Amino acid sequence: MTDYNAADIRKQVERFLTKVLKPSRYLGTEWNAIHKDWDQAKVRMAFAFPDVYEVGMSHLGLRILYHLVNSDEDFLCERVFAPWVDMEEKMREGNIPLYALESYRPLQEFDVVGFTLQYEMSFSNILNMLDLAGIPMRAKDRGPEHPWIIAGGPCAYNPEPIAPFIDFFMIGEAEETLPQLLHLIQKQKENPVSREEFLLKVAQVEGAYVPEFYEIHYKEDGRIRSIEADIRVPKIVQKAIVRDLDQSYFPTSPIVPYMEIVHDRMMLEVMRGCSRGCRFCQAGMLYRPVRERSPETLLRHAEELVKSTGYEEISLTSLSTGDYSCIQPVIRGILDKYSEDKVSVSLPSLRLDSFDVKLAEEVQKVRKSGLTFAPEAGTQRLRDVINKGVTEENLFDAAESAFKAGWSSIKLYFMIGLPSETQEDLDGIVAMAKKVVELGTRLGRRNVNVTVSTSSFVPKSHTPFQWEPQEGTASLEQKQKYLRQKLRDHRIKYNYHDVETSYLEAVFAKGDRRLADVLELAVRKGCKFDGWNEHFKYETWLECIEDLGLNPHFYAHRAMDYDDVLPWDHIESGVNKRFLMNEHHKALKESRTLDCRYVDCTGCGICPERGLQIDLKG
Repeated sequence: MTDYNAADIRKQVERFLTKVLKPSRYLGTEWNAIHKDWDQAKVRMAFAFPDVYEVGMSHLGLRILYHLVNSDEDFLCERVFAPWVDMEEKMREGNIPLYALESYRPLQEFDVVGFTLQYEMSFSNILNMLDLAGIPMRAKDRGPEHPWIIAGGPCAYNPEPIAPFIDFFMIGEAEETLPQLLHLIQKQKENPVSREEFLLKVAQVEGAYVPEFYEIHYKEDGRIRSIEADIRVPKIVQKAIVRDLDQSYFPTSPIVPYMEIVHDRMMLEVMRGCSRGCRFCQAGMLYRPVRERSPETLLRHAEELVKSTGYEEISLTSLSTGDYSCIQPVIRGILDKYSEDKVSVSLPSLRLDSFDVKLAEEVQKVRKSGLTFAPEAGTQRLRDVINKGVTEENLFDAAESAFKAGWSSIKLYFMIGLPSETQEDLDGIVAMAKKVVELGTRLGRRNVNVTVSTSSFVPKSHTPFQWEPQEGTASLEQKQKYLRQKLRDHRIKYNYHDVETSYLEAVFAKGDRRLADVLELAVRKGCKFDGWNEHFKYETWLECIEDLGLNPHFYAHRAMDYDDVLPWDHIESGVNKRFLMNEHHKALKESRTLDCRYVDCTGCGICPERGLQIDLKG
């Protein structure tokens, strides 16, 4: 890349900005954006989201960490997103390096670039962004003149497919560990030591994983023989945990974009963690234990957010907001104060077994929209297998209450390809959708509309189903075709996820370090934005895997044994392997495990082994 400075980049970009889609993606002058003095900052960080602006700006983690880092007078944090294909084309034509939005400075000038790993299909964008920035992709090819490349987020719990490209990962929640790591970088700038010596210091921080200190040995059949840690670093990397959400940092003056983004509203994080124990759900395992924020804290945050943003909607976010023990007083407190200003409250999907139509009416009294439920499976047998503690009766009771209260639109989310799924389970999806439609019609609702969405099961690390294979693509496509035929009804809309994308997601979700070569080759052959159907190059990916002598079925379609060394065995989620094995056994027996908030400890291990406990405010 050409040695452009910030002024040069700004001048060049302004020449073609009107010729690309959504130019406000690339401005960096939004309300509440922070522009700090570059020369006064002792450590300069670029927060990199490997997708387009409107996706990244909807991410709560970005909002938290961007403002957290900037709250320290010694640190500076700016943002960078994956430029859309038209913008990237213009940048490459002009040899313009990838730059941060606030200052227009190229990423090369930052001390650290931090990527968030939300989804395996964004991995190619990480490498493409590094290439566009003129930064060597592989850690071994970078020197002191380059920024540290770090990463965190849910996909960091199996970091191996991208390990050779990252200097170090942050496992777990970063509000407390990221400042520690930035202070280490500050000391390294002031008194430099060798790369190895610096990374050894990093490896002592809770949740820090430095891949080059862990050597992977393989068996002849391709399975892992062992993961050998350098004796100077922890053998197992423990995740970092924020113990008290009321005391943790939360931004109340978030950036307000000029353009509409995916989640274009205020966000209040009411709690972290979920102990429902759905066996397919990675987030439910990774973010344990449940920790709630107090109503007093949330109402104070809401007041500050309304003043600082001008938004007219507050979303109460968490993995399972309906389970928040103080949900009703928080909602009523917000609506009582702001409903006259037309400020509404929204919830993510609602749980069927805790659905309260009066609560839903409270939430949507300002603006009425559709309701979303996630039964996940079509029969009670399969819902017991996945430990989804809801029944068909829960669904019909919730739907009846909703229709009687005036709703006419309901969305239902299911998964196909779950372990032990049969034809009866598919027929159950069809039957449930049709019964909901008929119920609405019988209750006199006009324009009843039910949207059924199915995604393909992808086995994820640190879950009871991590040993399970993904179902074959041909079989999944046949199931989608069957559901399309059976759900033909003008009152029912059927949406489904691309099976080929889910297959590649499974390859990387269960993959090991050898896939790094595949990833680099695919990016060099033009793969990027793999989560976007119009840019996903499935055949190119298969060619790259074959060219490097690997077998994608080995990763996605192989059932793993309990005594196998898993690629992520050196990364600790807090939930122990013995519990996951037991849950897998119970799934095969179609046996449920209850929520530990309401019964005795279920033995996942997170609380006693880390000195924690569930923190409920109600």
